[in-house]
Amino acid sequence: MRQAGRYLPEYREIRAKAKNFVQLCLTPELATEITLQPVRRFAMDAAILFSDILMVPYALGQKLEFKEGEGPVLEPVRTADDIARLIEEKGEALARLGPIFETVRRVKADCLWIRP
Repeated sequence: MRQAGRYLPEYREIRAKAKNFVQLCLTPELATEITLQPVRRFAMDAAILFSDILMVPYALGQKLEFKEGEGPVLEPVRTADDIARLIEEKGEALARLGPIFETVRRVKADCLWIRP
């Protein structure tokens, strides 16, 4: 939906509720709704989680932003000091991914009807 669906009115309506793309990925209510839109619209029997692979470097503490018309921009990691600044504590990184885990729980709960 992020690519093909971004022109659909229901996607654009949900997208407008977040101040930026990172917030959209980290807001379970919005990410769940976007994940489920194609399931509902096209009677799909599976869903692809709405998120982004760059949420992993975000969880490690790397600055991430999506610039309009440009795409994702990550803070460069060039030195040993840059690497040292990344989150080493596994629990902290997992906590930063908590909203995505919540989105997975919500999608799963909503899609239980798909199973025969």
